[in-house]
Amino acid sequence: MIGHYGATLALFVAFVLITMGITVWARVNTRGADDFYAGGRTFSGPQNGVALAGDYMSAASFLGIAGLIALSGYDGFLYSIGFLVAWLLVLLLVEMMRNTGRFTMADVLSQRVRRQAPVRRAAVVSTVTVSVFYLLAQMVGAGALVSLLLGIHSGERFLGMSAGTARTATIVVVGALMICYVAFGGMKATTWVQIIKSVLLLTGSAVLTVMVLARFGFDVSAVLGSAADASGKGEAFLRPGLRYGQDVPGDAYRTILNKLDFISLAGALVLGTVGLPHIVNRFFTVPDGRAARTSVSWAIGLVGVFYLMTLALGFGAAALVGRREIAEQDPSGNTAVPLLARAVGEHLGGHLGGDVMLAFIGAVAFATILAVVSGLVLASSTSLAHDYFGQVLMFGRPRESQEVAVARFAALLVGSLAIVLAVVCRNMNVAFLVALAFAIAASANLPAIVLSLFWRRFTSSGVVAGIYGGLASSLVLVFFSPVVSGKVDPVTGESRSLFPAGVDFHFFPLENPGIVSIPVGFACAVAGTYLGREKPDPERYDDLSVRALTGVGSH
Repeated sequence: MIGHYGATLALFVAFVLITMGITVWARVNTRGADDFYAGGRTFSGPQNGVALAGDYMSAASFLGIAGLIALSGYDGFLYSIGFLVAWLLVLLLVEMMRNTGRFTMADVLSQRVRRQAPVRRAAVVSTVTVSVFYLLAQMVGAGALVSLLLGIHSGERFLGMSAGTARTATIVVVGALMICYVAFGGMKATTWVQIIKSVLLLTGSAVLTVMVLARFGFDVSAVLGSAADASGKGEAFLRPGLRYGQDVPGDAYRTILNKLDFISLAGALVLGTVGLPHIVNRFFTVPDGRAARTSVSWAIGLVGVFYLMTLALGFGAAALVGRREIAEQDPSGNTAVPLLARAVGEHLGGHLGGDVMLAFIGAVAFATILAVVSGLVLASSTSLAHDYFGQVLMFGRPRESQEVAVARFAALLVGSLAIVLAVVCRNMNVAFLVALAFAIAASANLPAIVLSLFWRRFTSSGVVAGIYGGLASSLVLVFFSPVVSGKVDPVTGESRSLFPAGVDFHFFPLENPGIVSIPVGFACAVAGTYLGREKPDPERYDDLSVRALTGVGSH
């Protein structure tokens, strides 16, 4: 009998072989910049919507949110709400951005300004920064996930390798695959990988959800009641305040900080999505603004259904696996879904059923990580090649073959950097990097996008000041926050920060900088506009407005 380790590996290899076949097909059918950056703009609204949902439903969503719900109950679901509400803002802006830009966010920002070079340079810096932070979290997560799903424990050997070497090898393999997808297949390969991954993820989640509900006679109240009883927290498990915005009796200052931290996190999640480079780039793969809006509608529907299923998965894991067992396996709860899959599988088919379900969910998680990292690398390489090489270094007159060649080299460069950083940080707790990526996107990119589209007086000085101001403030505040130093577990005395216990240089009390850095980004953009020497150009703004609203003259 094949254990779940071998079955997981077999399913993962099958996914890799299928997607590599797609990459070879995409390489043959990729002939120019339009094909490489935007898939030839041939994807329909529904197709792009499924791919958009795939870009958004990362391993952090699939494993992390379900784990948070399993450990924190109601508060864990607040992540799902934040991620979903964010798409309402995307729906408002997507058609305008699609009509205004060509391949990247920098195209949107530079459309109405006279001095394009500094705007594009700033956009490249922001794009690469956000992508690398997001990418690093996914890559390190891949190593940790493989260790857990393949049973690689410290002191043991796997396929002749030590646990540390096996985790490093996993990161390198994932990195090499994502470089291949992007460098050879471009947007066509990346989009089809995302579509396949979305179907797998939604299918796996649906099967698991039905199996969980069937255990309780499809009575949602019974699931919630059992989860509350098993949590050891009682009714508090189903109410807000167990993890976020906690009231600290007798300490009004800490209570206020906890609530502000929650507001800051929620703001970053809701406002950051529209500024994520790999999400923005996907709007340009459809033929027109109407299709872009359709794709977002599809994405909202699929993402909404998925996050509803995380409720069943999270509370189901709490009820059927137990909060204690989940926390013992992984304190952050990332193994809640795999443990749930094994539990419901064993209930139906004994050990074999448990192995099959665990293998399937493990393979889906692998596919999720591979697809998301590919989208992030493509966003970075597109920005470096199109915005910096093509528009800044070549003054907007590059040969398409040159630009695509640079994009492929940039994919190798960014992917290699991500591999090295992930290997160095493989044993660190980098969960905060995902929230930080959203905070940076909301602080640096959102002000520039919104003001470019809606403020007649906005200038290139304002764009540059807004991007660098939001970027710098979010990075500095996080570096001097409790996530980097000074946070200690009150019970065990162990460090819950990036640095070990005893190292404390934090002065910013919140863990997420969004509540400060997002207003700073907008303030810098406004100040840069008024203090800069450049005069506004109303005619360019009028041209942009017509293009954004009608699509006339786009591309």
